[in-house]
Amino acid sequence: MRLQAPQFQALFTPGLRSVAELFEKKNYELRIAGGAVRDLLSGVTPQDIDFATTATPAEMKEMFTSAGVRLINNKGEKHGTITARLHEQNFEITTLRIDVVTDGRHAEVEFTTDWQKDAERRDLTVNSMFLGLDGTLYDFFNGYEDLKSKKIRFVGKASERIQEDYLRILRYFRFYGRLAEKPGDHEPTTLQAIKENAKGLAGISGERIWVELKKILLGNHVNHLVQLMYELDIAQYIGLPLDGNLEEFARVTKNIQNLSPKPMTVLTALFKGKDDVTNLDLRLKVSKEEKNLGLFLVKQRQELSKAVGPEPLRPYQDFLMDSREANTNSKIFELLKYQGEEQLLKEMQEWTVPTFPVSGHDLRKMGVTSGKEIGTALQQLRDEWKKSGYHMDKEELLSCLKRL
Repeated sequence: MRLQAPQFQALFTPGLRSVAELFEKKNYELRIAGGAVRDLLSGVTPQDIDFATTATPAEMKEMFTSAGVRLINNKGEKHGTITARLHEQNFEITTLRIDVVTDGRHAEVEFTTDWQKDAERRDLTVNSMFLGLDGTLYDFFNGYEDLKSKKIRFVGKASERIQEDYLRILRYFRFYGRLAEKPGDHEPTTLQAIKENAKGLAGISGERIWVELKKILLGNHVNHLVQLMYELDIAQYIGLPLDGNLEEFARVTKNIQNLSPKPMTVLTALFKGKDDVTNLDLRLKVSKEEKNLGLFLVKQRQELSKAVGPEPLRPYQDFLMDSREANTNSKIFELLKYQGEEQLLKEMQEWTVPTFPVSGHDLRKMGVTSGKEIGTALQQLRDEWKKSGYHMDKEELLSCLKRL
């Protein structure tokens, strides 16, 4: 087939036209590869575009340098990737490769000019397609059919693909959550291969796992996929608690569906206590902000909840006003998402945090001179102000001080 979609036509910037011309002149083949092809076939404009070519890195360097094109970032060169910058745009172009040696984490590669051999070493059929710059689709493993029928399958034998890089187990889950129509539509042989190789994830770095896990937590079918991680013995190798609270997880993932939660907000539903957050951090090296959010939610999810009566938001507002920590408001937003309080979340996001109208300076003017007395008086006035729902102004508060 030939793709002529507007998203495809829109890729042809002056930069891409110049790159295409250079490759054509030298008779090197150049095609769009991987995820960008999948996106274009789904009618989505790709965020990143990777290119594949029959030219070796040395041939590309020679060609670009002769044409006066700037090359940036030579880190990818040993894997065959050259990044060229034309017309204010970066083009990442990788030589076709075969994996010679793999250890489940990294691969040693050899360059090739065989497009099918390169497609064979990719993880999933929907990621193994190429698209010529004339719109011709090159699809060796029925990736387009799988994309249309929303099937997630490994290229070739699942166990072989997984053993080349155990992180592919989580990539399978991520793409399932992104593309599959309904939960539970897996090939039994794929699940068997995942279960048999789950232990391999123990050797993958926490940072790489966390990148994938976060995307799974924000995708579709998250409850189904996390339950599956427990069934297939994956959870223990990626930092999830051995006895995760799957009932709470099912409840919270339902609550949170349309509220754009942070990944940690979703994940905290599995945790029974703060030790689970600490253990996750030890394995995955999450950011300080993510860890603090997990600890906050574990502590406050039961303690801090809406008030009965006309002012349901008051407990959250009071908590925010009493807090001396940064980011408390964003933590409260996440707590409201966790609790499924959509309406209160809206109101809390629209609420402007009022400024306490009295200062130590005002008290000095009234003759209160000792620092200790000023501190005590300010605290009493803050309590009165809080009781009034933050409505009392400076005059009312100062006259209140005379009474106190």
